[in-house]
Amino acid sequence: MKTILFKLRNILSKNQNVSGEFQFPIRYKLLLITSVVLLVSVSGVIFLASYFFRKDSEVRVKENNIKINDILSLKVKSDLHSIKQDVHITASAILRSTQSANGIANELFEEDQNFVFIGAYDSSFNPKFETINDQFLQKYDYQKSEVKNIIKNIQPKLKKSFSGTTVIWNISPFFRNPILCISFPLSETKDTHTILVTLVKLDSLLDAFQTSGPVETFLVSEDGSVLAHPDAKVVLSGNNLNDLPIVDRMKKSTVDNGQFRYQNKDGEFYLASFKKLGIGGVGVISQVREAKIFEEVNNIQKRNGYLLIVFLSLSFIVVYLFAKSLSTPILKLVDASEEIRKGNYHINLHATTHDEIGTLTKSFVSMGRGLEEREKLKDSFGRFVNQDIAELAAKGKLAIGGQRKYCTIFFSDIRSFTAISEKLQPEEVVEFLNSYMSEMVKCVQETGGTVDKFIGDAIMATWGALRDHKHHAKASVDAALRMREKLIEFNQNRGTVKKPLIKIGCGINTGYVIAGQIGSSDKMEYTVIGDSVNLASRVESLNKETHTDILVTETTYQEIKSEFNFLSMGEIEFKGKSKAQKVYAVLGRKSDPNCPKTLSELQSIVGIETTTKKAKK
Repeated sequence: MKTILFKLRNILSKNQNVSGEFQFPIRYKLLLITSVVLLVSVSGVIFLASYFFRKDSEVRVKENNIKINDILSLKVKSDLHSIKQDVHITASAILRSTQSANGIANELFEEDQNFVFIGAYDSSFNPKFETINDQFLQKYDYQKSEVKNIIKNIQPKLKKSFSGTTVIWNISPFFRNPILCISFPLSETKDTHTILVTLVKLDSLLDAFQTSGPVETFLVSEDGSVLAHPDAKVVLSGNNLNDLPIVDRMKKSTVDNGQFRYQNKDGEFYLASFKKLGIGGVGVISQVREAKIFEEVNNIQKRNGYLLIVFLSLSFIVVYLFAKSLSTPILKLVDASEEIRKGNYHINLHATTHDEIGTLTKSFVSMGRGLEEREKLKDSFGRFVNQDIAELAAKGKLAIGGQRKYCTIFFSDIRSFTAISEKLQPEEVVEFLNSYMSEMVKCVQETGGTVDKFIGDAIMATWGALRDHKHHAKASVDAALRMREKLIEFNQNRGTVKKPLIKIGCGINTGYVIAGQIGSSDKMEYTVIGDSVNLASRVESLNKETHTDILVTETTYQEIKSEFNFLSMGEIEFKGKSKAQKVYAVLGRKSDPNCPKTLSELQSIVGIETTTKKAKK
């Protein structure tokens, strides 16, 4: 497709009239359309106004979050200090007095019904005193033992107070009511051997977080657990909010306040801010869902969009009637290019305008016909030479001259072909050869080989000459074994005078050759030449004497001896070779459980008759 687009660009530059201008320049049409597009730019004003309105709303929400956090922080901090002060005064009085702890604590319980429990413990968590609000027990049907067991269960959490830290923890999940646990040292000095623990109802604190409007506020502890929330169910469940990015940001922050925009796991965006109280690691968080605060902004934007659509629709009606004459031929060209991409080069297009599009349409049709002729030529050329060679030649990648290549050469020949052809009519010989060659050529191509040429009934093929092949020796032997298997299938319905049984011999050699285009200035062909080619041909002829069907040379054998089973045929003297050459018969693949074990078994499978067998007959 890139080649086609490049040609289209060249076509536009070549199809001008003598004056160098088109008859109806398309730029005038584009100017007209551009003037309409300028009208569309008015929409930018609307969207810019909406954008700045949105940004202003965002700033106001952030400011509001900060104000809410400041107010709630002061309120919660004041309440916590007041609770600690009341508990400290009451506990100090109990520890100094000889009176009953309940008697002194009841004054606090009567004054503030939110207090549920007050206790003092030494470093071994032995209670110095424990007092419980009886009215709370009666009202909510609790037993003193239940409350004391809860305190006992949470003792590991309260140990931090012995190091001078205030621990604030939501223990509502242990109760049926929202209850806050606060523990802190009796003395703010280094002497922290005694801590005070109190349980306080969260009713008044929860009221402070019942904010109206889209803003959601809540109180979290230093471990991310919720302490106060507008939804009482969240408080009672004691949910951990560490999965909220704003909570994680607050915990990691080195400053006591900050703002953050985040996206939750449901894909909703929030504007949030936090404020640390500086007591017990507690922080106030306020957040608002962007979709809620920008709802009115979006509504205004929608209304403006509707007005814009109505206004532009009137303009587009006029533009459409004019643009149709421009877009229709372009769409036809797009469809035509898709047809060309699919390989259908014969396109039926007619120029309907006298501008650049009309000129382009005519040139496009002409280009399609040219491509069609090229494909026909390539297909025809590939049938007479080789498809790979035809493709490389068409792309201009077939270098002129020869190259030294290390590859594997293959020859095959039909045994007694002259005797067979004498019994057949010429048409029958051609039909038989075409059928046989089609099966054999498939074996070559399926293993990555290239058919070099047909020499009568013989086939010459190479692996690694035209295209690099990492395992060319193995692939060539594999192709020969496939030919053996195909020939057995091919012979199944043969055995008559008109359809004689076919036997072949294959010779394979691996070595250096000269590969390139060889011939005269009038006719050239791509082939390989050299001593390695001659040796492969002579090895193929040796099959007649050795009564085998596939023979390989020593060089081929050394490369693939671990893949196939061979039978050594000894050293053979070849014409043109000063030294005898080792030759091996291919029995089959080592991975094949049905591989012949002996030469006799192989001869029986492929139907080769030796002189001994003929004499017996």
